[in-house]
Amino acid sequence: QVQLVESGGGLVQAGGSLRLSCAASGRTFSRYAMGWFRQAPGKEREFVAAINWSGSSTYYADSVKGRFTISRDNAKNTVYLEMNSLKPEDTAVYYCSAGAMVLAGHFSPGYWGQGTQVTVSS
Repeated sequence: QVQLVESGGGLVQAGGSLRLSCAASGRTFSRYAMGWFRQAPGKEREFVAAINWSGSSTYYADSVKGRFTISRDNAKNTVYLEMNSLKPEDTAVYYCSAGAMVLAGHFSPGYWGQGTQVTVSS
């Protein structure tokens, strides 16, 4: 069992930056690949980024590539999402997930956090 708690969301102007954190409970954090997803109002939840257990491999949705960076600190049981050059279309509830990398670039979510709201004003 893994419990995940996101933080760092908020209101930011277009072009600004935010850093999301996801703290995980339990001793098995380093065994999991981790991912970030987002869900905008009226839309389905979509993949944003994923990182393998060691942090050596990262994957991104095309919409955020070059602007967002996922990283993890296994000593702190935490995964991060650094978001730069934010756009109004990045507005969503952001969720982190602990899961598995079933194939390179294909993240299978298992456990979910409660989400954190990111709002980007134009």
